[in-house]
Amino acid sequence: MTSPRSADRPEGDRIAKLLARAGVASRREIERMIEDRRIAINGKPVETPATFLTSLRGVTVDGKPVAKPEPTRLFAFHKPTGLLTAERDPKGRPTIYTALRNALPKDAPRLMPIGRLDLNTEGLLLLTNDGELKREMELPSTGIPRTYRARTFGDVTQEQLEALIDGITIDGVHYGSIDANLEQRTKNAGGRNQWIEVTITEGKNREVRKVLEHLGLKVSRLIRVGYGVFELGDLPRGAAVELTKHEIGKFRSQIRNDSKS
Repeated sequence: MTSPRSADRPEGDRIAKLLARAGVASRREIERMIEDRRIAINGKPVETPATFLTSLRGVTVDGKPVAKPEPTRLFAFHKPTGLLTAERDPKGRPTIYTALRNALPKDAPRLMPIGRLDLNTEGLLLLTNDGELKREMELPSTGIPRTYRARTFGDVTQEQLEALIDGITIDGVHYGSIDANLEQRTKNAGGRNQWIEVTITEGKNREVRKVLEHLGLKVSRLIRVGYGVFELGDLPRGAAVELTKHEIGKFRSQIRNDSKS
């Protein structure tokens, strides 16, 4: 719902918010597009992201009119290793969109990934056509839990893992509360392998790998198995499934309730 107009706030919403809602790109990407003069209103390039509009009538991107926002859609994708979470790669490496061509239904809209999984991380990746939902789910302040299973090599105790609940600072970067537990441990000729379940809420760059490596462990496999209420379950590797409107609505309500608490 749009906030009431005041002397300090023009009517409507910022153009970046409206374009993100329409699935054009994320707010940050739209701000870059404005800098590059790719977005115009009635033929005149937009000068600043602080442009308030009540509708997208007359707005163009690269000279093409912006379509009305489509209903919010959300997909769960089981990302394999070896794929970049990017639209394209200057080095020509395969991206998630290479696999999504065959995984998504024919009527799927342009989708944006919610967060990222690095090249060698597999598991649950959510994708949406709604830039505002993407932003809500990525903000660290929202505190949405992301759960991973890590196969590691080396020695670690449950006590060391439990100490991460208070957070940890590595090379000047502070990582907030982390819930980590030993799942399974096996001995082999060269040392010890174990599976560790790790739940984080900030999602900083390579957070799980950096924290476990700081404890002296070598991570040989990393799988994201949960993002908020959504779980990877038995979704086959490389496959995608659309989540229901009911699931989206329930999750959005949870986000808003958590932010008020």
